[in-house]
Amino acid sequence: MSGPPAQPGQPISDPRELTAYLEAGCKPQADWRIGTEHEKFAYRLSDLRPLPYDGPDGIRAVLEALRHQFAWEPIYEGEFLIGLSRDGCTVSLEPGGQVELSGKPLATLHETCEEVNEHLRQVRMVGEQLGVGMIGLGFQPIWTRDQTPWMPKGRYKIMHAYMPKRGGLGLDMMTRTCTVQVNLDFSSEADMVRKFRVGLALQPVATALFANSPFVDGKPTGFQSYRAHVWTDTDPDRCGDLPFVFEDGFGFERYVQYALDVPMYFVYRQGQYIDVSGQSFRAFLDGKLPSLPGERPLMTDWSDHLTTLFPDVRLKKFLEMRGADGGPWRRLCALPALWAGLLYDTVALDAAWDLVKGWTLEDRSYLRREVPRSALETPFHGRTVRELARDVLAIAQQGLRRRRAVDGLRDDETHYLDTLFASTGSGHTPAQWLLQHYYTDWNGRVEPVFRTFAY
Repeated sequence: MSGPPAQPGQPISDPRELTAYLEAGCKPQADWRIGTEHEKFAYRLSDLRPLPYDGPDGIRAVLEALRHQFAWEPIYEGEFLIGLSRDGCTVSLEPGGQVELSGKPLATLHETCEEVNEHLRQVRMVGEQLGVGMIGLGFQPIWTRDQTPWMPKGRYKIMHAYMPKRGGLGLDMMTRTCTVQVNLDFSSEADMVRKFRVGLALQPVATALFANSPFVDGKPTGFQSYRAHVWTDTDPDRCGDLPFVFEDGFGFERYVQYALDVPMYFVYRQGQYIDVSGQSFRAFLDGKLPSLPGERPLMTDWSDHLTTLFPDVRLKKFLEMRGADGGPWRRLCALPALWAGLLYDTVALDAAWDLVKGWTLEDRSYLRREVPRSALETPFHGRTVRELARDVLAIAQQGLRRRRAVDGLRDDETHYLDTLFASTGSGHTPAQWLLQHYYTDWNGRVEPVFRTFAY
């Protein structure tokens, strides 16, 4: 999640500026970039417990070690070191101490993979020094919500109090989930709409391919992506499928109207987060926000508010694909490869839209509900999501091939999809491999996951 704004924004004098903010993301295809974000659980090697903020092997110690050994710049909130920045990248903290890399927008998947590899090399080196491990999973497999420490960020304190008012699993979403996502550009409003629609429709396919969270509190749950299930009971105001995206006339202005109807969490002023949870941004525009009477929003308030919306695809000045569990090292490059292949080639985007344009709201709701449990085995339109995923991967592969982005060995970007093709070939998701270990060589225990699948 985002940190406090570095500089105060300009006052919003006209509501049309909210739409213009999103429109400003349009850029020519030559300037399209790929931004990859991935979260991971940090834990003590000695007892596998999640890291507290303080202490010799705490989260702050990890950040300090990264800062001093690899020349990162610190990001503070008051006295607390809450993140790092360097060369367009940031390292930040999720509420339960999950460590996130928000990567620099890069031109090719080769560059993205180099960035991921370098980051994981750094955290592994620091972890070895501090007795800390890190792992990519969709959900914390052992420790309960009450056993998970909270990070000292002002926005998290406000969300902690508000989340239980809107859903039963919001605090689990904050503290016990990890994801990998990719941020992609668009050239125009029409291009944004096409990508948004394809992205929303196909998020369940990504969820199935990356399903990697079968355990909760040390036991199998019956879900392959419990993380995806968590989102169905987090906050109905700000999560889900967004049916209006598929309606005639959808565009930037319609998304603004949706965002204005989502209750606020906070406003950042003079180094402090002010609790305005449940209050209206529309009232804020009119100077009638109960917590800040007479005050009108800044553009940084709007930017912050957009980060508190959690649909399966999120619009800022780019589109965020948000449907995948965190996972093994080799899969962190596969998620951006999937979506860049589908959305960054016109022929592939047309083919992907042809695949989903006949789906109804009921179809999309069914997939969103059933895929977290049965993943690739989910029946759909007379076949399975596994077969659908094969079609999607074939489209993405051709899209990457037509990009003709090669590395120093003259390899194109298609090989980043290999691990996903392996899943559709075998029919096994990462979650199913975890379960197979659990029932065989792990002897019904989950703890070995932290050693077998650590970064």
